[in-house]
Amino acid sequence: MADKDYTVPALERGLQILGMFNSQARNITQAEMADAIGVNLGSLYRIIQTLTNMGYLRKVGTNSYELGSQVLSRGFCYLSSREISEIAAPYITNLRDITSLSSHLAIREGRETIYVFRALALQILAVNVPIGMRYPCHTTAMGRALLMGMSAQELELLYSGHRLDGYPVPAPQTLPELIELCKQELSQGWSLHYSDYSTAIAVPIYDYVDNIVAAINVSVPDAIMKKAGTQGRLIKMLKDTAKNISEDYCG
Repeated sequence: MADKDYTVPALERGLQILGMFNSQARNITQAEMADAIGVNLGSLYRIIQTLTNMGYLRKVGTNSYELGSQVLSRGFCYLSSREISEIAAPYITNLRDITSLSSHLAIREGRETIYVFRALALQILAVNVPIGMRYPCHTTAMGRALLMGMSAQELELLYSGHRLDGYPVPAPQTLPELIELCKQELSQGWSLHYSDYSTAIAVPIYDYVDNIVAAINVSVPDAIMKKAGTQGRLIKMLKDTAKNISEDYCG
């Protein structure tokens, strides 16, 4: 019996269109797209409109297009996350080994935190976030560590027209609250966020011009966090680890 075909034709054609662009073909007409993928202009129209609306194509003429900003944004995000992940991996793994706690690496895309590497702790109470998970930046310690280098004006622009409430406290519920919290966390150099049965502590990683490019954390079960001196000890370990990653990243 023949294998079932689970391909999605419209998606396949959309990806074929994006794959047509290269250094020699920066601007492509609708007719050229239709000829290349073997469809008529009517069938092509909805695919092009979808790609354009999502920012993957940009109209530059009556019937011609170039790659849109989303392709560049996603590409740079992937490349930067891969590079920082490769550099940070041994340091984060070592942090996990000396603390017996889960440690994660994340980058920011817009208002979202993306987890790109993790060193798993094997304890029953460990908090392990899967790679690829996305969370609103203001709702996690890692996310706010990624935001803490932004000015009030930059945060206002980033969150313009965007509601912050709807997430449980202690996540900030308003923009002024977020701005004040980021200012406080920048001054101390670390972020902390409580959730059910655990606490996450995070610190930023900087590039050679002191821009925040990533953040690392440890996730601490409440039973461990309650021990005297735990928070201060973990913050120092995190800062030392982040400093080593930043220095290695800057070459």
